[in-house]
Amino acid sequence: MGAQELSAALWKERELLELLLFKLEEEQLILTSGKSKWLQHATREVEQVVERLRTTGLARSVEVAALGREWSTTSSATLRDLVNHAPAGPWGSIFSDHLQALTELTNQVKTLRDSNEQFLRAAARSAQETLAGLSADSGTYDSRGETGVNAGARLFDRDL
Repeated sequence: MGAQELSAALWKERELLELLLFKLEEEQLILTSGKSKWLQHATREVEQVVERLRTTGLARSVEVAALGREWSTTSSATLRDLVNHAPAGPWGSIFSDHLQALTELTNQVKTLRDSNEQFLRAAARSAQETLAGLSADSGTYDSRGETGVNAGARLFDRDL
């Protein structure tokens, strides 16, 4: 365990965040195009990437804790702590770049997630309004198989 392993874990996490960003953009395209039959597939793919990110985040935490002990910080050190306590050499700059990239990607993911959530809420609201506008009374059927909803009043001539 060491700086090299942590850097590799951070690269993996960055790649997964980029993949998540792509999947969220894909989900947004589906939402805006009205092709809702594919939405469940896109959502499932987003969930799969999020699950992979959780696993990778756990691996990163283990590497950060190990490197924190090696660099005489606490085992609960953050990536920012490691940047501040990095020994002379390239690792401080490398981890600073990782931190900046992860922060930017995370902000982009949050923005896109919030946008998709607004699209989903608007779609749900539209569906509810459409359902509310439908007539619940379908009427009854007469002997000819027609509904009595639009039949109105009828006059019968009993003399015929």
